[in-house]
Amino acid sequence: MANKVKMGLKNVHYAVVTETPDEAGEIQTTYGTIKAWNGAVNMETSIEGSNEDFYADDSVYFTAPAPINYSGSFESALIPEDILLSVFHQTKDETTGLVVEKNDDVTSYIALMFEIAGDTSKRRYIFYRCMMSRPNVNGATTEDSRTPQTETVEFTASARPDDGLVKAYAEEGTTAFANFFKTVQVPA
Repeated sequence: MANKVKMGLKNVHYAVVTETPDEAGEIQTTYGTIKAWNGAVNMETSIEGSNEDFYADDSVYFTAPAPINYSGSFESALIPEDILLSVFHQTKDETTGLVVEKNDDVTSYIALMFEIAGDTSKRRYIFYRCMMSRPNVNGATTEDSRTPQTETVEFTASARPDDGLVKAYAEEGTTAFANFFKTVQVPA
């Protein structure tokens, strides 16, 4: 029986993307170790761009599809230090313990993976190539209740330069679902 609704967000993982030109100058995409990003609160995405209509004979004669890009936000309890170091390339001073952000830190692309449950089964999703914005620093005073503050990063998901892959998902019970967080799953 197919899912009718979605609920829940968990098992968020990421892997740093490496894009290397081969001898012919073609880009080859590879991924680093898949790591957990704990504390998932909310994820929202929306597709960007719109199709372009070409008119002839007093009607839409041809529609050119827009390139597929997604923009989104991911809210988590706290951005893990490992992400600040490995994705945003901030540095940690071993003597003082300071984690330092510099103006010229270069952010790496990542694959962003996560799981959403349905009423009958689960789905695991991947965006193959995401560029994350640097996280904001927020805080609020504690009042009558101790409501945790969260952190949010904005991201853009775009196509891999070598094969155009943008997004995929695997249903529970498939080989891709079982291996989803072991290696980055790509079509055969």
